[in-house]
Amino acid sequence: MKTLDSIPTGKISRATQLVKTGVKVGGNYLKYYGEKLVDGTTSKDKLNQENAADIYDGLKNLKGSALKVAQMLSMEKNIMPKAYVEKFSLAQFSVPPLSAPLVRRTFLRYFGMSPDKLYDDFNAQSVAAASIGQVHEAYKDQKKLAVKIQYPGVAESISSDLALVKPVAMKMFNIKGRDSEKYFKEVEGKLIEETDYILEVQQSKQITESCAHIPNLTFPEYYQDLSNEKIITMDWMEGQHLSEFTKSNQDPEKANKLGQALWDFYMYQMHVLKKVHADPHPGNFLVSEEGTLIAIDFGCIKEVPEEFYTPYFELAVPENIDNPNIFLEKLYQLEILKASDSEAETEFFSELFHEMLSLFTQPFHHERFDFSDKNFFGKIAEMSDKYSKDPELRKMNGNRGSKHFLYINRTFFGLYNLLNDLGADVVINQYKEYSTSKL
Repeated sequence: MKTLDSIPTGKISRATQLVKTGVKVGGNYLKYYGEKLVDGTTSKDKLNQENAADIYDGLKNLKGSALKVAQMLSMEKNIMPKAYVEKFSLAQFSVPPLSAPLVRRTFLRYFGMSPDKLYDDFNAQSVAAASIGQVHEAYKDQKKLAVKIQYPGVAESISSDLALVKPVAMKMFNIKGRDSEKYFKEVEGKLIEETDYILEVQQSKQITESCAHIPNLTFPEYYQDLSNEKIITMDWMEGQHLSEFTKSNQDPEKANKLGQALWDFYMYQMHVLKKVHADPHPGNFLVSEEGTLIAIDFGCIKEVPEEFYTPYFELAVPENIDNPNIFLEKLYQLEILKASDSEAETEFFSELFHEMLSLFTQPFHHERFDFSDKNFFGKIAEMSDKYSKDPELRKMNGNRGSKHFLYINRTFFGLYNLLNDLGADVVINQYKEYSTSKL
């Protein structure tokens, strides 16, 4: 793959790149409508493929938050067209890397020495490149290490990048109204945190130490003396990417073992630590030769405040969902319903969220749940399709709920999708055994 000697970092240069991408997308639409006039049966599949390719090509050389947003959207399998999911998923671990001279300049700037002076051996060619940083192989004291290097200018361009993609995101998710800013501030805050590698090392050590006792789960060790605000050094973990494993695995016992470890890891974080690894895409997990799950990359950690945690999980209880008074009370606590809502809005959103929560919380209603259940995921897809086309929803203010929903729902959607890919059957409350043993 071709390497990059520079990345556009200025607001104008990045905006220019996005404008060029917009022109290409506009041209694709003109071509599509022209073909539609000639042949009324023309589908949008080709248009989606061309747009997804042009948007991804435009973003991959920019790196940073614009590409990170594409990566986030690739997890929305029931919202985004398949062409976008497939193309944007490349942002997880397959984008053009920085050139060797640019990597060397980054070390000189932040460590005051070149990487060959810092490590016994350093491979200047990256082994993986994603939206915010890329990974290199290194050795020190006979130990194999993974060195993550942040792209230049990523942190400084977050606010301007989000301002550029904001109009598209607002249209896509039907966000409108003056309080929409809270959602974008939440995303901006989390992206800024992801570019703070000193914070990431601290978070990584806290989470891995707290969850080390969970069976079939492994983490790398992080080295603070070989890390700084733009570079992280950790153990090199041997394993197969989770997405590769799921494509080839034929052993349901292995899938269940990994799925249980994944579920216990997330439930322990959510219910015991009240903070969670909020970036559950396949690029952040490996499978070892022994069949254990390896969790890496703790840049995106979401704190779960008690005032959100309590009503959120109270709505996972069927008796509360089906009790009209309790259900409405929780909807107001979670800012899904507002005191200013009309009677029609209250009725519409109450029915919508009753339907959504009755379905989405089903795993919590059982002692164990089979995430390979096609019926369950088929219903989620049907509901997403139904409400994406609902004319009533388009008329109303779509920005509903606490800002905390953004990353907590993203976490659960990502977790459900990973477990579905694995085809795992998991015991729902097994994590409680580990919380008792730890306390």
